[in-house]
Amino acid sequence: MGKLNINLKQVASFTIVTAVSFGLGMTIPHASTDSIASGTHPKQTNEQKIDNQIKHMTLNEKIGQLFVTGVSNNKAATKHDIKKYHLGGIILMGNNFVGSKASFKHRLSSYQRSAKIPLTISTDQEGGTVSRLSANKRISGHSYYLSPQQALHRGGMKKVLSMYRYQAKQLHSLGINWDFAPVADVSMHKGSFIYDRTIGKGYAKTSKYIAASVPAIQNQHVAATLKHFPGYGSAADTHTGSASVTRSLKSFEAKDFRPFKAGIKSGVDSVMVTHIILKKIDPHKPASLSKKDIHLLRQNLGFKGVIVSDSLQMQAVGNYATSHHVYRDVAAFKAGNDVLLTSDYKRGIPQLKRAIAKKQVSVKQVNASVKRILTMKAKIGLINR
Repeated sequence: MGKLNINLKQVASFTIVTAVSFGLGMTIPHASTDSIASGTHPKQTNEQKIDNQIKHMTLNEKIGQLFVTGVSNNKAATKHDIKKYHLGGIILMGNNFVGSKASFKHRLSSYQRSAKIPLTISTDQEGGTVSRLSANKRISGHSYYLSPQQALHRGGMKKVLSMYRYQAKQLHSLGINWDFAPVADVSMHKGSFIYDRTIGKGYAKTSKYIAASVPAIQNQHVAATLKHFPGYGSAADTHTGSASVTRSLKSFEAKDFRPFKAGIKSGVDSVMVTHIILKKIDPHKPASLSKKDIHLLRQNLGFKGVIVSDSLQMQAVGNYATSHHVYRDVAAFKAGNDVLLTSDYKRGIPQLKRAIAKKQVSVKQVNASVKRILTMKAKIGLINR
């Protein structure tokens, strides 16, 4: 009976307080067990914070996040455009690595300060023939970086991973947070365009190489990128013209997709889509402009991170855009790329905004891409989590 009396008193007390509260027009907020126990309000998850941020962004700010663009070395003009167009990121080419290490870092810091939402600052640092850090020894301390193949021959995978860790640390220390590497392509033809940039091994060994290389880069707070989906193979150079392959989807699934699957399993932040035409899947469109091809990456491979187009200034895209009378940036976004690697943002942003107004592109798709971009930015420490 003693216990019963206590419970009845508690119920009575609660009833009186509740009645008084409602009489005064007050409501008693619902509180979770955790918040009662800790005496604090429930904390938002990272996802909720990003969702909330997107709700408060203007359409112009959202569209700007989709664009990663090449820039000139005119600091004032670059800062102006970052602010005006709400650019999501910039890419640094070899000609951007000018001045001393101190002045270079200061320039990148000034770009970040001009952005309302922190920028991804990206570059292609593969080593070997594609090595932006090699452009200026005053900045990096080195005029040459080993290619993955060279590193493998000198010291096996231990040397390869050491190379990636070192490069990523250097990038991070300079203010660069996104590396368009490693190359997940496989080509057994030494004369092919992509061969020297690959690890020079078959599908199984390339898959192991990719699985280990991704964390070697990303553990240094630099986003890694698998390229060039769906697998470049022995295709021709898309920088200078169109290139197509006639292999079946089954062949790609059994071979070229394997290194990409390995990288995705390792948690890679982004995947770059190339411009080759897969004749047996989408016979007319470059992969970067093909909803069918990009669908394979999202659905068949289950990739949930950021999809970035290869440079939309390359001739393979130009050929298609001209012959089919489409605007390349809009076509690339419609196909499913989250990030548009383009230097034509002054036309691309209004073109995409016009496509949204005409309901050719949905705001829902824009929001989904922005969410993936902001999630990656949070992961590499650009946005407070």
